[in-house]
Amino acid sequence: MKSKTECCLKVEEFPKADGFSARAEGKEQGGKVEANDNNNLDSGIAPDQNEWKSWNQTKPSLLGRTNRKLRVWQPAKVGLVCVAAVSTALLRMVVMATPVQGATKIYIPYGPLEFSLSIAALEVYATEGKIEPELAFYANHVEPQQLERLRQVLVTPIDVSPVAIAQFLYSPQGEAILERLGEVIQTKAGQEGFYAIRAALIKAAAEPGGLTLLNVLREFPTYGIRINSARSFEIIEELSRLSRQTQQAIAGVNQEAMAEVQAQIESLFPQMLPDFSELPDLREPGPIAYSQQTLTLSDPSRGRRFPVDLYLPSSISAGAGLTPLIVISHGLGSDRMTFEYLAEHLASYGFAVALPEHPGSNAEQLQALSRGLASEVTPPSEFIDRPLDITFLLDQLEQSYRGQLDLDHVGVLGQSFGGYTTLALAGAELNFERLQQVCGESEDSLNVSLLLQCRALELPLADYDFRDRRIQAAIAINPVGSAIFGKSEFAQIQIPLMLISGSNDTVAPALPEQIQPFTWLTTANKYLALLNKGTHFSNLGVSTTAVELPPEVIGPDPAIGRAYTQALSLAFFEVYIAGQSEYQRYLNAAYAQFLSQDAMPLSLVESLSLNQLSEQTDEPPNSSPSPQAPLLIPLP
Repeated sequence: MKSKTECCLKVEEFPKADGFSARAEGKEQGGKVEANDNNNLDSGIAPDQNEWKSWNQTKPSLLGRTNRKLRVWQPAKVGLVCVAAVSTALLRMVVMATPVQGATKIYIPYGPLEFSLSIAALEVYATEGKIEPELAFYANHVEPQQLERLRQVLVTPIDVSPVAIAQFLYSPQGEAILERLGEVIQTKAGQEGFYAIRAALIKAAAEPGGLTLLNVLREFPTYGIRINSARSFEIIEELSRLSRQTQQAIAGVNQEAMAEVQAQIESLFPQMLPDFSELPDLREPGPIAYSQQTLTLSDPSRGRRFPVDLYLPSSISAGAGLTPLIVISHGLGSDRMTFEYLAEHLASYGFAVALPEHPGSNAEQLQALSRGLASEVTPPSEFIDRPLDITFLLDQLEQSYRGQLDLDHVGVLGQSFGGYTTLALAGAELNFERLQQVCGESEDSLNVSLLLQCRALELPLADYDFRDRRIQAAIAINPVGSAIFGKSEFAQIQIPLMLISGSNDTVAPALPEQIQPFTWLTTANKYLALLNKGTHFSNLGVSTTAVELPPEVIGPDPAIGRAYTQALSLAFFEVYIAGQSEYQRYLNAAYAQFLSQDAMPLSLVESLSLNQLSEQTDEPPNSSPSPQAPLLIPLP
């Protein structure tokens, strides 16, 4: 037996004839954890962090041979560090459990036939580049580039620790993803692969080579992996349908943008279309100096404390009247630094800009999850706290900058979860009836953003109205909200609104989350900007604390997307917040065409009806289909 001390816990590990056992005893708090896992690799449950309890759990093991019993005696409240230590002790049961026979073959049934491929053949190809005879059968049916891509995917590691992957996979979002994967990836006996996939992912992350697909296959805790081909074909068919509809809708937006360019030539500019190259370039910094300071706000009514970066133009101290204010809300797992570039740009044109950081849905929250100090990606309460953060911020600025900032005409901009925040502040109310309906059908949905939106069902039922009448114009970039708001709620928004979308966004997909909601808007001044080839991350700046993403996920050069955002948001807020009507000439399809670059072409429309959309996507004009999109990236 070996023993060591970690944090406030004494962790004891000892082998057992029928498996592996671990005991962790608290030295200071007197807590005690006893667990045994008899060949069950699905372990590592983190104890509840808010309320200690006595917990007994028995559930079937992955292999159906034994049961796991876990008993936790926990005293009244201890620190998160101790909770992390308990989680780590339990996680070791997964990593160091008695080895079982890993998967040796992948089985793919097709009608009355069944094809198989040994994992050893994949390993030889991945490590040596040699195609074994049984792999040659499949290799003959794919392009050489696809085969080489497979080799890269098999051995490319994902930099994540076993604790981090375990914490995510035990979160509600992680379990939802496992349920979907488990429908397709099953045990040899045909059982859904939920538990087996989770165990394989955690153990693979502990391998010397890290979390690679090849290691996941090796660590799959049954001797065979069965692919549910029937369910796979259903998903492929659904993906094809959604891809076709999305491409049709995007083509419709681009076609409408071209039509608007022609209409503007004939009506708005009958003599000559403005030569935008001769006009001030809104992508370039403005002439006004500015300063930056960081505030820390504390709202005792919610027990919430958060930082705010405030950018103030020099004109604010020159007695030049009230300075217009813009507030920017970051996305889930991000931070205020990702829009520092936009704050500086707007400040250089005379805007005051506030960048609050939302605790509970920022980069620090994801870091806490990866270290075992948080149990979920974000709590449902963030749907309430985020818009209230902005309202509280405006209240505080009214006290500190009365007579300097124009707090009766505020602009707000948000991205992803910050897009939801923006829409809620603009007047869209939560629709629990629609949310319940969409989430009830979400098992067949491929819209990743529903993993976030459906968490709002855990909120207490109430009439939530976050509308802040000080906000007079809004921009939502890659927003999520099709399920939590719906058609009637988008119609409630009566202030100028711009939606910015990316055609290749697999987190908040363009068709259900931006294009269709745009047709629901009834506000007189509305705009839809579409970044062709743009992703969920095409508008973000650099941050030292946000999750680092691979280039494939980010998409084309983000500098292009940032330039679009700088120009369009400046023109929009100059017109609708600063009251500078001369900037209206930039808010049209012709200017978007001028800005557009081949790597990420830009289109902008001011009008798109349900009938136009239905003609493109073969959807009935009054339909409101469940929002769906390819499941490729599990982060909003």
